[in-house]
Amino acid sequence: MTGEACGPQGDVPDGGEDTGERGETGPEERLARVALTRIAEPGDETAGRWLRTYGAQEVVRALRQDAAPLPGVGEQRWAGLRSRAERARPEADLAAIEAAGGRFLCPGDGEWPGQLDALGVTRPIGLWVRGAPYLRFWALRSVALVGARACTEYGGHVAAVLGAGLAQRGWTVVSGAAYGIDGAAHRGALAAGGATIGVLACGVDVAYPPGHAELISRIGEQGLLLAELPPRDHPSRSRFVLRNRVIAALTRGTVVVEAALRSGSLSTARHARRLGRFVMGVPGPVTSGLSAGVHELLRADGSLVTDAAEVIELVGSMGELAPRRRGPSVPRDVLPGEAALVLDALPARGTAQSAQLAQAVGLTPDAAVVRLQELCALGFVERLGNGWQLSRSALSESGAGHTIE
Repeated sequence: MTGEACGPQGDVPDGGEDTGERGETGPEERLARVALTRIAEPGDETAGRWLRTYGAQEVVRALRQDAAPLPGVGEQRWAGLRSRAERARPEADLAAIEAAGGRFLCPGDGEWPGQLDALGVTRPIGLWVRGAPYLRFWALRSVALVGARACTEYGGHVAAVLGAGLAQRGWTVVSGAAYGIDGAAHRGALAAGGATIGVLACGVDVAYPPGHAELISRIGEQGLLLAELPPRDHPSRSRFVLRNRVIAALTRGTVVVEAALRSGSLSTARHARRLGRFVMGVPGPVTSGLSAGVHELLRADGSLVTDAAEVIELVGSMGELAPRRRGPSVPRDVLPGEAALVLDALPARGTAQSAQLAQAVGLTPDAAVVRLQELCALGFVERLGNGWQLSRSALSESGAGHTIE
């Protein structure tokens, strides 16, 4: 299976026209989208429909005037949105992101990753970005690595190795910069000198979780930090969940390394499945509750992966195949069929007559002698009086010989 089906996808039809959402975005429309990132919550379907129908400028104008509510909301929610609109200062937010060395992207910009359009009306209003790399190019060959925050040593090790392996092969590792699996995946990619993107549930100038301040700073310097929320905005539980849809849509596939049955990281896998992306899981001990969610994912329709090569075989281009796994080869593997049968018929202890061996494997006595002589020349058996026995080298191979009755 290849990753050809997982390229950028078009908008999901949901009624209304795209007004001002394709092609280069004008300065007024861009400023309105900046304001809306502070007014509407990420993934707000109603706001997404307004954008499609009216465009960002008209939505902001309606919110700032004493106008009737737009379709889909009541008076109370409209009042709450208007309160936010009054406090929105888009010029100040743009100045803040510029001071932090970042930028604001709109749908239609050259750097905008088109695969996010698959989210339909829940597509981000815009993206706040920190970091020098060109987001669209980095996202073209990207994989999400997610999992439990309170991960085991095993899970952290696997995530770091996967992150490093993918980065070394030219893939971008995308995660949420959280404790546990996320942090291990980012660190693995950074240690390999590769590409990594942290998708945050807060402003890109906010270090959350605080314990990952240094890691988030490194991602911003060596990779990219993305957020739907404007500078200085802080996370909430719902924003973490909504952030996961961006991780799933941005990447060709999602790998869950460790997850309990109610783990939030499984929501990323569910989003990926709905979007037609690849869903993968790394198995763990059947006795570990932190792997129970992954195992359920694999029982449903996820693909089992254990290393970077297996991930790339799924999400990569045609011909990017993982090497076949085989056990170690032993000399007896190359024996012709009849010779192998005679060798198997020899007892583990003591000797056997050629006539006994011939009867045991269904050969003529002469044919059995010929095969025994071949085995003797190859060092598998030796002659002892009128009988034949296994040599020391043959006895050292597991399973050689059995007792002839």
